[in-house]
Amino acid sequence: MSLHTFHIPVMGIAYSIDAPLRVAKYGINSVLSIMDDALLDKVRKVYSEKYGIPYTPIPSDNPEARSNRVKAFLDMVDYVTQRQVDEFKSNCSIAEAIKFLDLLPTESAAYSTYQQLTASGNAEGIIELARNTVTRGRVEVNIMTKLDKTNEFKGKELSREYNDAHASLRGFANSSLQDAMLVLSAGMNPALFSYMATFQQFLPNEQGQLTKKVAIKVSDYRSALIQGKFLAKKGIWVSEFRVESGLNCGGHAFATEGYLMGPILEEFSKSRNVLLDTMLPMYNAALAERGMAPLKKAPHMALTAQGGVGTSAEHQFLLHKYGLDSVGWGSPFLLVPEVTCVDRVTRTQLAKAREEDLYMSDISPLGVIMNNMRGNTKDLDKFQRADAGRPGSPCPKKHLTFNTEFTDKPICTASRQYQNKKINELKEQDLTAEQFEAAYEKVIEKACICTGLGMPFLMEHGFDTKQEGEGVSICPGPNIAYYEKEMTLKEMVDHIYGRANVITRTDRPHMFIKELGLYLEHLKGQLMESDGTARAVKGLGNYMDNLKNAIGYYHGLLADSVLDLAHQQQVAFADFLTAAEEKIQEMALMLHGNVQLV
Repeated sequence: MSLHTFHIPVMGIAYSIDAPLRVAKYGINSVLSIMDDALLDKVRKVYSEKYGIPYTPIPSDNPEARSNRVKAFLDMVDYVTQRQVDEFKSNCSIAEAIKFLDLLPTESAAYSTYQQLTASGNAEGIIELARNTVTRGRVEVNIMTKLDKTNEFKGKELSREYNDAHASLRGFANSSLQDAMLVLSAGMNPALFSYMATFQQFLPNEQGQLTKKVAIKVSDYRSALIQGKFLAKKGIWVSEFRVESGLNCGGHAFATEGYLMGPILEEFSKSRNVLLDTMLPMYNAALAERGMAPLKKAPHMALTAQGGVGTSAEHQFLLHKYGLDSVGWGSPFLLVPEVTCVDRVTRTQLAKAREEDLYMSDISPLGVIMNNMRGNTKDLDKFQRADAGRPGSPCPKKHLTFNTEFTDKPICTASRQYQNKKINELKEQDLTAEQFEAAYEKVIEKACICTGLGMPFLMEHGFDTKQEGEGVSICPGPNIAYYEKEMTLKEMVDHIYGRANVITRTDRPHMFIKELGLYLEHLKGQLMESDGTARAVKGLGNYMDNLKNAIGYYHGLLADSVLDLAHQQQVAFADFLTAAEEKIQEMALMLHGNVQLV
């Protein structure tokens, strides 16, 4: 059982790469990325030296390098985080006890007892309470399922189990981590899911308990049902469905067809038992095929959500209205140096960023829109290279090499090799100056996010970055616009639990309204780019219908007075819903050719 009602999602490659090593000792669950195995080895070096652990670098000259690096890194994380908790229990001072207890949820029994002990001045009681309450926050590991490129060794293509995601999965499975969570994101990868089923570590032990758990990030209930059934048939139980807003989260933005968070969570809340009842027979049948006893009771299946939450009222609403087990708070933690790894320049830019500085970009070589902040140092470096006649990156990491437009061996669209070839192709086409410039800008927009998202840790710890360069990519969610300064961990957690308010602006829209606004802008863009075919018109029509259904649902929430909004906020909420309905009507007219959208 988690001590906290929030978790810290994965952020970039490096921003939360050592988050468990920073916050697990407070009972806080956090997610790290294992995409960059070379970076993992450097993080392991830093913390091994800090904690006196023998360290030997793992070279890249063998097929198992990625898997071995992931395992060694996670073994280190397991050892250090458990050691932190053990040392806390053994040598807890009053200052350490207070720091730990101060972070607990206000409504928890331990926090209430702490307040009583504080009022009576019982220092010994406070220390004893902290020792008895502390438990390690869960270490969670993210794998983007689609980042599964085929690898080579000595010029020969390796078999599938050496693909990036497959090897990372193997490293996690074989690590010493217990009560750990594998968080799968970016969609379904049947081959990877089937490979997971070959590991005993994901199966229940003799007591029917799962020590290596699986969570899936999903954007809607249908996706959860499909993926949950697929895995259950393989003997893998999904211990958590993590609902993520398509456009109100940081990182890559996987937009839905107008399905919004409120209605999605409502469907999950009402159909949670359906998921359990559907998956358990399939799961037990798969266990029986392995000669294992069926489970009489389904393992716990958590439901969590993340994406744009920014106030304690929103946090509590999500927990109580939809029965969530936890709420993810991401981008605001980029302004908390105790939790995330962000360089000084970028953190200052984040604190100053406002709505106009944050936008959906095409920088990702994956071809998926990605959140971006104007003026980040990676973009500055990228455009300087182009202005100097050297567009593109050297591509030292090669994690996103998927394009075969000009080569037999896949390359990255952010690479110098690809961009030179593409620009030369454009020069040979009969394009006007205006057309060429527009096409050229699209080519050089791609950024080497493999290095850009991993730079802060290298910079913070003084590693040589000659190979990677010095540009930092940042992909915050739009919610960061309402946070204007660096914060301590206590300030941020007090904000989450309603004991403080770190947002000074009074014009921040409710998270549901912000998401709706983002989807209206996205719909407008889709309309502008539509080819007008019957299929496109039908798809856009469905998009509009989904938005209208969501607006109707939100009108219902207002009428039921469950959103805990002040009168002025209720008025603003209602006014935006009305304006949104009008915008959709205008776009519907445009879709059918009656008006021009401006």
